[in-house]
Amino acid sequence: MPTINLLYEHEYKITDKIKVLIPTVGDILHNEDAYYSAVSMLTAMPVDMMCQLEDAGIDFTKISAFELFMLLFHGLKEMDTSLVFGDLDMKKFVMMSDETGNIVLLDRENDIVIDRGIHAMIATVLRRLHHLEQNRRKPGNEEAKRFMLRRAREKAARNKNRSVDSQLESLIVAMVNTEQYKYNLESTLDLTIYQFNECVQQTIKKVNYDNRMYGVYAGTVNAKELSQDDLNWLTHK
Repeated sequence: MPTINLLYEHEYKITDKIKVLIPTVGDILHNEDAYYSAVSMLTAMPVDMMCQLEDAGIDFTKISAFELFMLLFHGLKEMDTSLVFGDLDMKKFVMMSDETGNIVLLDRENDIVIDRGIHAMIATVLRRLHHLEQNRRKPGNEEAKRFMLRRAREKAARNKNRSVDSQLESLIVAMVNTEQYKYNLESTLDLTIYQFNECVQQTIKKVNYDNRMYGVYAGTVNAKELSQDDLNWLTHK
């Protein structure tokens, strides 16, 4: 896949007929639940949904990310994906076998195909936009798998009745009240979600750098033990 440069872009072209939009913060705030739900479905890895898969009788260690996407697609096509794909109508896609026998999604009317490779590209771009890690964890044996499932169910039970507020809104408020962040509430709304997320990561890097330097000056941090990355706040990974 070519280098993904997104800082000044408002969309990323996957194919001639498929693009991933890079919406503004303001656009997302108007439809936050639907947007992040769609992003979650498109980027989900089997380990992320191990409990749901087990409840459906599917071993999460034996299913691929694309196979999981195909399972989730019926729900995705009923959602508003306009902030992800623009005017691409997911309802027009049906599952079918291509000439090699692989299952793909096909929009016959517009001759658009989503196969394993295209889905992987879409997921990669969305992960880049939102700094999402691709969770590839797999248990080494059956005992480890049972442990992972048990822990995941315990976590789900703890979060079951927890109220869900706007995470993006809370992050915006936190950032505009941080000295290193140079935008206000209104100007933040005009940033693309990628620009905003990059600013968040860079601000975290600068705050951590400042705190380390305070420690060095105070004598509580040994500068010789710091890496070159720790000493450079101009970039982030």
